Amino acid sequence: MTEAARAALADGCAIWANPSSPHAEGRAARRALEDARASIGRSLGWRHEILFTSGASESLSIALTRSMAERRFVGAIDHDAVLRAAPDAIVMPVGPDGVLRPPDLGGPRAVVTVQWANSETGVRQPIAELAEAIHAAGHILLVDAAQMPAGADPDVIEHADLVALSAHKRGGPPGIGALLVRDLAVLAPTGGQERGYRPGTENMPGVLGYAAALAEPEPDHADLRAHLDDAIRRSGGIVVADASRRHPAIASYHMPGKPSAAQLIQFDLAQISVSAGSACASGSLKPSHVLAALGWDVEAGREVVRVSFGRATTREDVDRFIAAWRAIARGKRVEAA
Repeated sequence: MTEAARAALADGCAIWANPSSPHAEGRAARRALEDARASIGRSLGWRHEILFTSGASESLSIALTRSMAERRFVGAIDHDAVLRAAPDAIVMPVGPDGVLRPPDLGGPRAVVTVQWANSETGVRQPIAELAEAIHAAGHILLVDAAQMPAGADPDVIEHADLVALSAHKRGGPPGIGALLVRDLAVLAPTGGQERGYRPGTENMPGVLGYAAALAEPEPDHADLRAHLDDAIRRSGGIVVADASRRHPAIASYHMPGKPSAAQLIQFDLAQISVSAGSACASGSLKPSHVLAALGWDVEAGREVVRVSFGRATTREDVDRFIAAWRAIARGKRVEAA
C-alpha cells in the first residue's frame, strides 16, 4: 500500500459510520464515500457508473452472472476467477503469442470477457480491435482490468461496457475493488447498497484508500523489464511470449531443466519474492492453464517463474535477481541473504 492509501484508510476508520444510515455521522460517511467515488472516476477517466466490490474477483462474478445476456465467452488464459464464475462458457483460444483468437461470435447476446493484460505472461490484448467485433455482434464487452494502471489504456475507457478492477494492484488496500458499468441496464439488480446492485455495508475506509492510491502516479517499468528480458535471453532463459505486446511490470521466464518449485526456494533464500503462475494460484501444484493454452507442455510449464515489479523496485533489485537467476541456472546454491 502507498503511504497516501494507508493515511486515507486510517482517516476513513476514524470517521466510520454506516454510509446508509440517516443520522449525521452516517451522512458524513456517505459524503466521504461519494467524494471518493468521484475521485476514482476522475483518476480512471470514467464518467459512468462505479460499483464498489470486495475486489476484481467479485466484480467479475457480478458481471458474468448478472449480465443481461444468454451466453458467456471467456478466454482460455483468463484468470481462475473468470473460469469459476462461468464454468459453462464458450472458451476462446489464444495463439502461441497469447493473443485471443475469437471464434464465430454470431448468435444470441453474450457477455465476452477480455483481459487487459494476463496476470502470468503480461500479454496485452488488442482491446479496440476486439471491441469492434464484439459490439458488431451485439454483445457486451467485459474487460478484466485488474492489472491496468489508472488511465493506462483509453481503449478500455472508450470501448468497454463493464470493467473489473482491484485496489491492491494499484497500491490500495486489500478487500476493495470496483466494477465500472457503462449502462446499468445491462445488469440485473439484487437490491441493497451500491445503487441496488450489491448487498452489504459499504467499505468506506477501503474506498478512501483506493481513491488515494489511484491519485498517485504509477511508475513506468518498461526500461527495467527490457533490461531483465535481455539478461534472461543472454543467460540461456526464455521469455514467455517474447514478441507480444506485454505489461511493462509482468513477465514469465523459463529456466530449462530447473523446476520452478526449486527456483522459488532459491530465490526466497536470497529474499527475492517471485511466484510460479499467478500469485493467486502459486500455492498450487497444478500446471499453469495459461502456459498450456499457449502450447507449452507440462514439463516446460513447470520450469517457469513469474516476475513482477512494484512501485519500489529498482535497477539494483533487478540486477540482484539476474545474479541469482544465473547462479541457479548454473546449479549453484544461492546463499541466504
